[in-house]
Amino acid sequence: MKDTILAIAGKPGLFRMLSRGNNNIIVETLDETKKRTAIGMRDRITSLNDIAMYTDEDDVPLMKVFQNIYDALKGPSPLSHKTATAAELEEFMTTALPAWDKDRVRQSDIKKLLQWYNVLAKAGYEEYDTEETKES
Repeated sequence: MKDTILAIAGKPGLFRMLSRGNNNIIVETLDETKKRTAIGMRDRITSLNDIAMYTDEDDVPLMKVFQNIYDALKGPSPLSHKTATAAELEEFMTTALPAWDKDRVRQSDIKKLLQWYNVLAKAGYEEYDTEETKES
């Protein structure tokens, strides 16, 4: 994934970083609106490349988890993060990451993973675990 995809605390959805200024960055939403906005450096901004999921062994980068989901589903998930049951979320997580740590990964984490994956899949992303993310 060549784009820098960001999660911003207090703002719903995911954002693509377009450019960087002195005290802010310009981002664009990944949904259909493609709304651009300036985000101040005081906002809590997290790159999806910096996030990992707990497993029974080592942590796995989030982009690798997204790639596993895409390889299994070939598109957006039919599940909704709002209406999925606990059993459906657990089955989804087993598809995404078979060796996930059931003690440290909470149901809210799985819902966020499902939500973010669906946003990226609907935006047309198909390759997540590229050589760029493997190097970082």
